[in-house]
Amino acid sequence: MTTLSIRPAGPADIPAITAIYAQAVLHGTASWEIEPPDEAEMLRRQEAILAGGYPYLVAQRDGALLGYAYAGAYRPRPAYRATVENSIYIAPAAQGSGVGGALLAALIEACAARGFRQMIAVIGDGTGASIGSRRLHERAGFRLIGVAEKVGYKHGRWLDQMLMQKELGEADRVPPSL
Repeated sequence: MTTLSIRPAGPADIPAITAIYAQAVLHGTASWEIEPPDEAEMLRRQEAILAGGYPYLVAQRDGALLGYAYAGAYRPRPAYRATVENSIYIAPAAQGSGVGGALLAALIEACAARGFRQMIAVIGDGTGASIGSRRLHERAGFRLIGVAEKVGYKHGRWLDQMLMQKELGEADRVPPSL
């Protein structure tokens, strides 16, 4: 088996990214969308993330795209400018193989290098079916900061939303330069 590589995502990755995300939308609780977006919408989203100066990464092995991760604005108001929200999606066959950890580590590094100070993980159903995402974030040093109970409804049941947080770079020790 060859080494896993992490690299910046580009437009050519959109078909694989769209397929991975469609699986999450249709069968999981990581995303609370009900209908998977098409490739044009996924490309629009990728372009918006990159235009905002945020990282968008993919993990690849033997030519196969196994997962992707990106960070974006946590909230749109200017006072939140040093805080990002992360998203990670892994192909079903690659889940539990270390791809998520490698992507998250690279994403944390890329965000810290850009001067971001806090990363928030908003985990859909973090107390239920998405427990793997919670554990992934705990291993990366995130701490639980809250649970909003029964705020989403998908797959015939109410879902909780978990918030986890990790300090990046200089965190809150000095004002942000962003």
